[in-house]
Amino acid sequence: MPDPGQRTITDTQWNDAHLIWQYHRMGHEPRPCSAAIGLGSHDLGVATAAAGLYRAGLFPVIVFSGGNSPTTAARFPRGEAVHYREYALDLGVPDDAILLETEAGNTGQNITLSREVLRTAGVEADSLLLISKPYMERRSYATCRKLWPEVEVVCASAPLAFDAYVKSIGDAKLVVDMLVGDLQRVIEYPRLGFAVEQEVPGGVRDAYERLVRAGFDSRLVTF
Repeated sequence: MPDPGQRTITDTQWNDAHLIWQYHRMGHEPRPCSAAIGLGSHDLGVATAAAGLYRAGLFPVIVFSGGNSPTTAARFPRGEAVHYREYALDLGVPDDAILLETEAGNTGQNITLSREVLRTAGVEADSLLLISKPYMERRSYATCRKLWPEVEVVCASAPLAFDAYVKSIGDAKLVVDMLVGDLQRVIEYPRLGFAVEQEVPGGVRDAYERLVRAGFDSRLVTF
């Protein structure tokens, strides 16, 4: 449960958010892959997780992917991928193990543009470690399966519990909004051709609908 001093949600809403958090996590066991992609966002935890997985010998090369977005431009003025690279270098990942993709503005572009970067670098990937924010695992998986169906996808993220992740971000309301927004995309993107279909259990849908009705909607998109 979040620190009462920062909490802006009820216990029921917290439990609903935790259920959605658990759904978003794919539960894959990290294993060696041909390459990795670090999906750009506001969260440097992606670069931290990538560095740890590299040191564990799980991939020889990673593409950090991401340009700028309205939510990251102030924090990462040189672009998400550039800042991720700098952070990973500080954590011991060698420069020759890092490729950059600096134009992507959404998850689909993260995948398609990173695939081209790997191809140009001569990397033949038949398996891919997809490293993202914890609550983005399922959506990134579904997106990659749609856009790069021949590659085997293993999802990974920082090994944080929900409470710890909320504390790391420092804004419980924002985290719940992001969980809700990603679940909307998991539900809606398949019909738009952006991702493969993922089964969403009834209890998860119910939790999502309660949170939307309660106003956790700042990350919803209009279709």
